[in-house]
Amino acid sequence: MLVDGQWVERGFVAKGSRFRRAESQFRHHIQGTREAPTTARCFPVDAHRYRLYVAWACPWAHRTLLVRALYGLEEVLPVAVVQPEMMDDGWTFDAAHPDPFYGLGKLRDLYLRAASDCTSRVTVPVLWDVVDDTIVNNESSEVIRMLAGPMAVLGRNDATLAGYDLRPPGLTAELDALNERIYHTVNNGVYRCGFAGGQEAYDEACTALFDTLDWLEERLTHRRWLAGNVFTEADLRLFPTLVRFDAVYHGHFKCNRRMLGDYAALSAWVRDVFQLSGVSDTIRMDETRRHYYFSHRSLNPLGIVPQGPSVDFSGPPNRDHLGPHPAARQ
Repeated sequence: MLVDGQWVERGFVAKGSRFRRAESQFRHHIQGTREAPTTARCFPVDAHRYRLYVAWACPWAHRTLLVRALYGLEEVLPVAVVQPEMMDDGWTFDAAHPDPFYGLGKLRDLYLRAASDCTSRVTVPVLWDVVDDTIVNNESSEVIRMLAGPMAVLGRNDATLAGYDLRPPGLTAELDALNERIYHTVNNGVYRCGFAGGQEAYDEACTALFDTLDWLEERLTHRRWLAGNVFTEADLRLFPTLVRFDAVYHGHFKCNRRMLGDYAALSAWVRDVFQLSGVSDTIRMDETRRHYYFSHRSLNPLGIVPQGPSVDFSGPPNRDHLGPHPAARQ
């Protein structure tokens, strides 16, 4: 992370303690974002102003790539992708993953460009403003609301765009409750397992994780989506974790009580989301494996990247009894 503009190498967790994720520091918003804080700086909707910095490996950045694809924002929101290895210099660029906008070598240089005395974890995603040369926001849950909200009018005006509203007004309370539990026990829960500093912390996180997966399995046995009968923000936020579950978290983070494939409804739901228009193009499982297994030397000292397991999400979800799949709108 950066502390007063200086690069500081810090581990994920101290021995015996519980993993705690640092709060994102850049929390501005784009004009018209629902539920945006009134105290934050407000940026205009503009088809030429913003860039998105991501990693194929990162589940938090994956959220923003999903919205970009579902809403057809590719032309108005160009991306820069960091390389999968995250070592002593944090996220960096290389010949295969260049920064197409400024030619930067390290993602922290972008943070310093926004604020020379920056104190922040250097994370993806980053929503960048080229006009004011600054970071709008680096909190994924807020970036997806900007892209699916005020920025959505800039996307492709086709049936796919017309079919999505990630936060329908009548479902906001239910979505907030779902998001809260899923974030703490699943999205962040797999990290709490992997970076637990002791047995007690690990057992606590692993139990909470699988309690929630069992609960989600029951919920999705009788419905296509997590809230109501529509694809929402809750589905989008859960998917990046579960699509990585068997390939990475089951082995690398010791989330191994069961595999995702052992859950009939959950694994079918992942195939449902995978087969939405544009979703499969947002996934690079080879870079995902390399990031986790190669970068986390405290968990995998030799950096050996496993060849499997190989998971096929293209098969039929077999959920026709729950209603038509949204892909039928394409």
